[in-house]
Amino acid sequence: MTSVDKGFAYIILFTYHKQVAPSSQHPYTKDMTKPIVSVKDFSLTIGDKEIVKELNFEVMPGEIFAFLGSNGSGKTSTIRSLLGIYQATTGTLHVNGKTLSPETASLVGYLPEERGLYTRSKVLDTMIYFGELKGMTREAARDFSIAFLDRVELADKATTKIKKLSGGQQQKIQLGVAIMGNPKLLILDEPTKGLDPVNRKLLLDIVDELQQQGTAVIYITHLMEEVERLAHRLLILKDGTARAYGTVAEVKKEFKSKSIEDIFVQIYKEKSHTLSTGEANV
Repeated sequence: MTSVDKGFAYIILFTYHKQVAPSSQHPYTKDMTKPIVSVKDFSLTIGDKEIVKELNFEVMPGEIFAFLGSNGSGKTSTIRSLLGIYQATTGTLHVNGKTLSPETASLVGYLPEERGLYTRSKVLDTMIYFGELKGMTREAARDFSIAFLDRVELADKATTKIKKLSGGQQQKIQLGVAIMGNPKLLILDEPTKGLDPVNRKLLLDIVDELQQQGTAVIYITHLMEEVERLAHRLLILKDGTARAYGTVAEVKKEFKSKSIEDIFVQIYKEKSHTLSTGEANV
């Protein structure tokens, strides 16, 4: 994703958190049978380009939902619309039954593909700052940050400036910021990018744990082995339309394949529809 998404993540969402009193955060239904995300008849046209057409899907509490597609498929535009950056041409995109707003934004944690940390700040100071913006007390933000840094083996970097961290280390810090405040929906865009196999497993284990605690995760990746390991359901988007949607087992049965990667390749080898997706990163 681009700096537009990064700016939204750290300005809009965190400004929302700052505006909402802690006692009113997470106006969240406890009914695990109702979707936390509902996208209905969503279409998006930008200029004369039809980016997404009549898209429908739901994400349930406590599931990992793989949102897949090549660059230009409409994934980024859909996420931007869900978060309120773009306005849908038609249809609705709801989080917990409503369009995202200051009252509901505290439900969402967002890890954009591009890093958006303050590189001249120290690691612990940065995490505490964002925790406070999310409505946490300074003490709670500090306790969470110290525990998280220990979990991801960065406790010795607490007083190090962000700019001195490796790309993979920065990615882990950004994940910590995304999950602060116990969001009920996590949107993770290429979360293992830049991580070595050991740290990749560590991050995937953390995602597993969050899901088991009831967090819904929209998981965007180009690594189909991560989909096979993590996802309960998936959607493959091509040319702005859903080409596969369902549980991993259902999609494999429909396409008569044992591999999600093979299904993805099959879909993208098919002749494209007439939808124009414009720039490669929409």
